[in-house]
Amino acid sequence: MTTVRSQDARRQTITEYVLAHSTATAAELADLTGVSLMTVHRDLDELARLGVLRKFRGGVSALPSSVFESSLAYRMGAHRAEKEAVAATAAELVEPGMSVMLDDSTTVLALAPLLVESAPLTVVTNARRVIEVFAGVPRIRLIGLGGQYSHTHDSFLGVPCAEAIAAVSVDLALVSTSAMDAATTYHQEQDVVLVKRAMLAAAARTALLMDASKTRRTALHRLCPLADFDHLVVDGAADARLVGEWRERTDVRIAPGPS
Repeated sequence: MTTVRSQDARRQTITEYVLAHSTATAAELADLTGVSLMTVHRDLDELARLGVLRKFRGGVSALPSSVFESSLAYRMGAHRAEKEAVAATAAELVEPGMSVMLDDSTTVLALAPLLVESAPLTVVTNARRVIEVFAGVPRIRLIGLGGQYSHTHDSFLGVPCAEAIAAVSVDLALVSTSAMDAATTYHQEQDVVLVKRAMLAAAARTALLMDASKTRRTALHRLCPLADFDHLVVDGAADARLVGEWRERTDVRIAPGPS
């Protein structure tokens, strides 16, 4: 029987193939994944419903990068093992008794369950799924940040969220973003940049969690210089030359490769 995980992996394979080739036919994707045309069409219907790809008669095409990179469905499946490795290393920055702010990135979502063992903690977040991780957990003081709900991110964003963040002060903010180069971090959405900047301003220390696929890239909006972060956690696939440049700007922690 096909498991949910194998289904997710297949849909991720389809997504990455279409993004690399711009378009693809259902027959191509059936050959690629080794499943029936009927199964491929079901996958394409779901990916189109989630806004990851655009389906047309006989095939599928990629949506603009700003759309699919923002899609939670796409981000949840992309580079999952690397994100889990980064999350495990980032968890070492958190100690019992701290107050931490967590953004709505999928890397931080991988981190959240690991922090339950660090209780007592105060957790501040705008991400609905992170709230679900901590809701009702003993010795966790949970503060949910309001704002305008974004279905794409499954989180709360906008000016009301930024204003709620400005009302608190935390020991450590842990965030991720969509792109970085040797010196600067980026994101493709202005509302997200607004909230992440507010989070960084509200924290005594900050940590950036990135898998290597996001490096050597830029996006539309500049978030902040890398030097503004106290820590950078990346996986072992990061380019060694870039790691050297990052270390001139901040504390860099390399996560062991995923098993």
